[in-house]
Formats: sequence, C-alpha cells, structure tokens
Amino acid sequence: MRKFTSILLASVALIASPAMAQQANSPAETETTEDEIVVFGQGETRQVQEISSKELLILAPGTSPLKAIEKLPSVNFQSADPFGTYEWSSRVSIRGFNQNQLGYTLDGIPLGDSTYGNNNGLHIGRAIISENIGVTRVSQGSGSIGTQATNNLGGTLEFFSADPSDGFGVDANLTYGSENTIRGFGRVNFGEADGIRGFISGVYHNAEKWKGGGDQRNWQINAKAIIPVGVAEFDAYFAYSDRAEQDYQDLSLEMIARLGYDHDNYFPDYAAAIRAAQGVFAAPINNLDDSYYDASGLRKDTLAAYGLTAPLGDGVTFKIKAYYHDNTGQGTWGTPYVPSPNGVPMSIRTTEYDIQRGGVFSSLNAEVGDHEITVGGWYEHNDFTQARRFYAYESLTTPGRDHTKLQRNPFFTQWLFDFNTDTLQYYVQDKISLGDLTINLGWKGFQVNNEADPRVQGALAAGKIKSRDWFQPHAGVAYKLTDKAEVFGGFTQVTRAFVSSATSGPFSTTQAGFNALIARGLKPEESDTYELGARYNDSVFNGVIGVYYVNFRNRLLGVQTGAGIVGNPAILQNVGSVRSIGFEAAGDLRLGGGLTLFASYSYTDASYRDDVVTPTAIIPTKGKDVVDTPKHLLRGEIAYDSDSFFGRIGANYMSKRYFNYLNDRSVSSRVLVDATIGYRFDMGMRTPIELQLNATNLLDKKYVSTIGSNGFGNSGDNQTLLAGAPQQFFATVKVGF
Repeated sequence: MRKFTSILLASVALIASPAMAQQANSPAETETTEDEIVVFGQGETRQVQEISSKELLILAPGTSPLKAIEKLPSVNFQSADPFGTYEWSSRVSIRGFNQNQLGYTLDGIPLGDSTYGNNNGLHIGRAIISENIGVTRVSQGSGSIGTQATNNLGGTLEFFSADPSDGFGVDANLTYGSENTIRGFGRVNFGEADGIRGFISGVYHNAEKWKGGGDQRNWQINAKAIIPVGVAEFDAYFAYSDRAEQDYQDLSLEMIARLGYDHDNYFPDYAAAIRAAQGVFAAPINNLDDSYYDASGLRKDTLAAYGLTAPLGDGVTFKIKAYYHDNTGQGTWGTPYVPSPNGVPMSIRTTEYDIQRGGVFSSLNAEVGDHEITVGGWYEHNDFTQARRFYAYESLTTPGRDHTKLQRNPFFTQWLFDFNTDTLQYYVQDKISLGDLTINLGWKGFQVNNEADPRVQGALAAGKIKSRDWFQPHAGVAYKLTDKAEVFGGFTQVTRAFVSSATSGPFSTTQAGFNALIARGLKPEESDTYELGARYNDSVFNGVIGVYYVNFRNRLLGVQTGAGIVGNPAILQNVGSVRSIGFEAAGDLRLGGGLTLFASYSYTDASYRDDVVTPTAIIPTKGKDVVDTPKHLLRGEIAYDSDSFFGRIGANYMSKRYFNYLNDRSVSSRVLVDATIGYRFDMGMRTPIELQLNATNLLDKKYVSTIGSNGFGNSGDNQTLLAGAPQQFFATVKVGF
C-alpha cells in the first residue's frame, strides 16, 4: 500500500484536474464560464463564491457537497468518514458560526438548520444525489436576504439541482474501494432543450466502517422535470432517501491515549458488551462509556416540490414554489445505564423523529429604470413529533434486535412531544445599477411561533415561545475599478429564530428552566456583519480578498450534563456576545496547457466578550476563543486536465481547535492530502468512458476530525471527539451513452 501511495503521489504531480461535467449546471444569479470550477461572485456586494458540478465530479463519487466547499475561505468541514456523509460526525462552520447557525436551501427549498437532531429539515446529502447538483453557492456572511431560512446568522449554503441535459442519454458509474465500498449510480435524461425535459436517477452506496463492525449505507431516488407552457415554465422535483449508518464511538483525549484512534464499539461482539454492562471490563477498557454494544442513525425522507416561473411583462417575473417533506428517523444507542425488563443489563435507547412539513415561497421581480426591485415571501408549517424510548434486547446470549432497522414495541417511553412551528418571512430588495456602481438595499423580517405539547412530558419543558424581527436590514455596494477589478462592501443584520425540539433550543431544558427563560424575556441570537473586499478576474487569474467584522449577540448554548448517552436535560446558557474579525483570500491561476493552481487562506479571530454567569458560579469565558474555530485554514491544489489525462492533488491545513469554553483542551493542527488521477477513453459514445482513482487522506494521517459530537463543556476533557478516517482508495468507471 505504501508503494502504491508513492506511485499515486508521483503520478498526480504530473497529471491533475477535474473531469469535464457531463451535464449543464442549473442557472444561478451570477455568470460562470464553462471552464471555471470556482466563481468568486463577480458583481456581488457581499463575499460569495460558487462551485460548479465539476468540483464534485473530481472527488470520490458519493462525496458530500459539504466536503466539496471546504476549499473555500473560512469554511471548516469535518467528518469521520472519507466521504463526509456520516451525519453524526458531519460538521460545517463558517467564520466561527456552527452548522445550526447557517442557512441551507436546495432550489430555494428550505432544508432547515442541518442539525443531527433533525427537527426542521434534512441534510443536503439526503435531499439530492451529489451527481445531480449543478451549482453550490456559499455566502460567508449572512447571505441573500431572499434565502428561505431563519437561522442564517453566519452564512448560507444554496444548492441548485442540475438542469436535465438536451436529448436522450444515460449516465452511469460504478465505484469500488477501501472497506469493501461499493456504489452504483445511474441517471436517464430525456426531452429537448426547448420542450419537456427531465431526468430520473438512483444510487446505492454501502461501505463497511473503517474501524469496528458495521456498515454505513444508503439508497436514493431523484427525479426532475421542466415543462414549458407558453412563456411560462413549470418545474417539479422529487427525492427519496433511505439511510442507515452504524456509529463510531465518541472519544476523549484520555481515551485516545489509552485506547488509540482505532478504538470503537463492541459490535458484533454481543457477549463482550453484556460482560461490560455487568461491570466486567477487558483491559484497557475500564468503564461503561469506553464502548457500547452498537449505535446507529436511521433516516427515511421524501421531498417533493412544484414550481412556476412566469414573465408578466417587460422586465417583470413572478416565481412560486410549493414543497412537502416527510421524515421518519431514529438515533439508537445500546445503553448500559437502563436494563431490559427481562434481565439483560442493557437496552436500546432511541431518539425518534417524525416530520411532516410543507410550505410555499414566491417572489416578484421588476426592472424599473436603474432599479431591479424584488419582493418575496415564505410560509411553512411544521408538525414535528419527537420521542425518547427504550427497547429490550432478547436475551443474555442473543440481541434479537438490529440497530440498522427501525425499532418497534418499546418497553418504556421517557418523553414524547408534539411540536408545531409556523414560520412567516418576507423580504424587499432593490438592486440599483449606476454604471460601474451597484448598490443593494433591502431588508427581511419574520415571525416564528413555536409550541411544545407533551404526550409524555418526562423532565423536559412544554409551552409556547415566539421570535419576531420584522426589520433585518441589508446594504451593500460594488464598484468596478476596471473591466477586471472591483471592490465591494456590505452590512447585514440577522436574527435566528428559536427551534422546536426536545434535544436543542428552549424546550431542551427543564420546565422550571423554561419558565425562568420566558420570565426573563429570552432573546434570540442576533448578528451584525460588516464586509469589505476586492475581486479580480481575467483569463489567467481569478481571485478575491476580503476582511470582515462580526458582532454576535445573545449566543445561546445548551450544555449537556453527564455522558451523552444518559440524555439529561441540557442547561441552556446565554454566553453573551462574540466578536469575530477575519481575513480571507482565494485565487485560481490558469497556467495554460490544462495546468491550474488554486489556493485559499483564512484567518479568524473569534472570542467571547462576556463571562457566563450561572446561579452557582461565574465561568470566566471572556476573551477565550470560540470553540471549534481554527484561527488558520489553508488549502492548496495543483490540477491538470487534457483531453485524456486528468488529475489533482490537494493539501488541507487546519490549525488547532479548542473543545471547551475555557480553552484548556484542544486538538492539534493537521494537514490532509487528497488526490485524483484518471483517464478518458474515446470510444465513440455520447461521452468518453472514464476511469478515475481517488485517494483520501493519502499520507494516512492519524487525527481528530469532528469535535463537539456530544457538545462542549466549560473545561477539562470530554468524550466529544471522533477520529478521522485513515488512507482510503476508490476506483470508478463512468460511462455515458
């Protein structure tokens, strides 16, 4: 394997760059050129970049689109698997804001706040197959005011599905690799460019875990259709996803030192788990939380949307889209803290999810002289049921239950809540074009009503809470210095709505704690973002530099008490204000002959501005760095693409990260190297047959990937870390006919 690594390194140094996209990208608001992979937001009045489908096509098939954006400035992505799709470990943060404080949409459809607790949406990896993504737009600030999101304090991630290609065609690929990974993808395109057109596609992916026992698998179906009717155009989208992932064990620094990075749960050794639950440990394991029998995340999602785009006259366009999302899910853990009634010293503890949400959003855009005026609105109703239940194992010798299947017939329900959330949002924007000067002015507002009705209350809170902010202003300017260079600057103010969930937000605490929060007039989180930057673009170089200042107020955090598996009510804390200042730079250099260089760097200084005051103590967090916020992120790539050979090698540096609020524990910096090489065979088919080899963590670095899997404590070590995947290789054959 080491010899193979050396050969791959040498090969990629000579041949490296993305394969050609095999279908057109969905149109985005900014213009792109055919050969650009990253577009640095020309003409935008805020920091924004777009990544084309080519970026996903050069990565290992099945790679999360979240992992694809980690090359952009200030984007911090982590995952314990090589594809970035394992949701318990998947984390993305931007400028110090965690993934629950970012906005996510697919073709405008709101995807919620990307929490693992799954209360108001779904991960992008379940909403669309990666090969069907056309464009990904990342706004490091709060993003477009027209985004269907009420949580985008620190940025937005907007994904656009690819348009169906012209004519009939079939695309397919097959991947095999490390840990017996097998993945098959197929897509059938039909229709004509100016007529009815669409595609239907499916994927199956199964991979054994890289340590311990178990699998991570999913299968999905996507379909899209575009139907012109006169000057108007209807569009429809459908997605189904069935995902089952057996978990890796959460670690602490002490556990890594004692047990190693490769330590995991007992599965499939049920007898060892029973002995441990009885208090008999096999050294070096010495406590119940070192390993559990098994754990998993199960999610089934159906997403459907239907939209209309209609010109109403010269320079006037009306858009409307309705959507529906249904989710059933469970997170399971084999807990030794609650025995089964039949005498087995452990049971299965679940957190269960059931979402039915639907909504509609629309906009009216009019060009009047130098003004482009847009008004829009969004309404969503979300019925969310969440429960904590326990299920019995069969006997001391046979588990009788499969953690990759939805559990039935519990022996105990600890709590069960019905949550109802109504969201109403509107926005107004005016884009003023005055020659070389562009001015954006606007605002958005929303009201979100949250209600928790207990069927089995347990120790958690019920009641009602509302967040409302009808005026959140946005302003920005862009000025062309030359045909190639421009400067930009802007200001945005955003409020984050409360969430309806028993595992996060105001309802995750006790009833007494919730009542006290309401009595004190709990304020939602807010942020003010100031940005200033410059861009340059020509046929050789495309780049951006920028600086920003963020004032973040009323930061709310739910701190877990005890081991994560115990499930105690969180202590909701307002940690006051946070100040963030930073610098960002990125550039893409085309050297000719198919050779390109890409680099990005970001510096983030994010710190708490207040101590945390509790009834019993003062936690001196003032001046401490924000958790999970590396000060330095540096990415570099060298790529090559000819008619036949292509490839790329990239390095990703991340500085140390703190995982408690007093900054006395951290994980060290790391550099990860990924690589791709490939060859295209022109066999006279619609597209060349393509052979592609991907390597992740090419140098086999041992490192901590995700931090904060069980939250962040005030000080000391904590079982809240996940080890990153070792060196992995994947080979893919792609055909199109």
